[in-house]
Amino acid sequence: MADTPTSTAKPATFAELPALLASAPHRLLFFAGTVAVLLSMAWWAVELTWMRFGLAGWPQPPIPPGWAHAMLIQYGLFPLFMFGFLLTTFPRWLGRPALPRARYVPVAGGIFGGYVLANVGLLDLMWLLRLGVALMLAGYLVGVVTLARVLRGADDKLHHAKSCLAALSLGTLGLAVFLAFLFGAPAECALLAIKLGTYGLLLPIYFTVTHRMLPFFSGNVAKGYTVVRPRWSLQVVWLLLLAHLLLEWRDALGWLWLADVPLALVFAWHALAWQPWKAMRPGLLAVLHLAFAWLPVAFVLYAVQDVVYALSGHHILGRAPLHALAIGYFGSMLVAMVTRVTQGHSGRPLEMGAIPWLCFALLQLVALVRIRAELGGDVYLWLVIAAYGWLLAFLPWVLRSAWIYLTPRIDGKPG
Repeated sequence: MADTPTSTAKPATFAELPALLASAPHRLLFFAGTVAVLLSMAWWAVELTWMRFGLAGWPQPPIPPGWAHAMLIQYGLFPLFMFGFLLTTFPRWLGRPALPRARYVPVAGGIFGGYVLANVGLLDLMWLLRLGVALMLAGYLVGVVTLARVLRGADDKLHHAKSCLAALSLGTLGLAVFLAFLFGAPAECALLAIKLGTYGLLLPIYFTVTHRMLPFFSGNVAKGYTVVRPRWSLQVVWLLLLAHLLLEWRDALGWLWLADVPLALVFAWHALAWQPWKAMRPGLLAVLHLAFAWLPVAFVLYAVQDVVYALSGHHILGRAPLHALAIGYFGSMLVAMVTRVTQGHSGRPLEMGAIPWLCFALLQLVALVRIRAELGGDVYLWLVIAAYGWLLAFLPWVLRSAWIYLTPRIDGKPG
């Protein structure tokens, strides 16, 4: 599975694995993330199969299944990759030394260890679910404090770094609020935690990283490309996302259009301002633009639903906008960005190989199937198809990525 004929990279021995995985933040946390990509959706696929077809003896989670799915995807799966990326790039963005192992290994151990325990806790083991979320929270706290120290020591307090740190802080708050729910706080705490995960943690970090890296990558490759990276848009997006979060949490759904219509316009403006027609080659750059295109699509769907609801009181699209965002934007950008980082930091060419392309293409179909599920018919059958489709799309990509993380760099360099 090595990428070049001259590669001599071999998997590490069992004794060498811990040191190899801990040699860089992205290697350790991305490896954990690849496990989570399959584990989270495997549980959800079986749970949906139980809902649609029935499975004798399948244990039910001690909390509503949809809440469990939302929490562990948002606070476990995606953040493993985000912490891996940020613990690697934060010092580079801010001109600081690379972080030592003692700073990032506890982050990985806390978040991934807690994530695994929490998933086992979904098998009707509330005490284990509580322990897992508490351990995840400890990992978040270590990660946020570590990144805050890097930012504090920098001469130039880069606004992208501050935006990411603010989102991780809100994510830490969301996880703490959810832990309180697990120990008896009102159900409203769980709903707040889920909203914080989407609009306070994931979307701000995804947009911030896209805002910084997509124009940078495009400007380095595409001829005649004009780098557009307005500082105002980060501030506007943050304000509107917080407004959306508050309105949705307080069930003021008739006013959501006030936040979502401007968000749709801002994201559509960026999609055009970043000139994707100039950046369709190489493939590793094209997929970044294609993935970002899902963000304005998702918020156009949000805006349409909001306006119709404000006028008629009907939700015509259900969770279609949310899954255009979660699978379309978050999932597609995950494949695009992680593949790029993995290629570059393993000494491989910066190119989109056959397996990443297959994963990316299948994931677009999964997003469409999940959106289709909201439009009527046998809803749970469509949900089952989408869940197993996710597993099918990601399995080859996960196996390839895991091979790379368990293998020394092919250029012989450390990290």
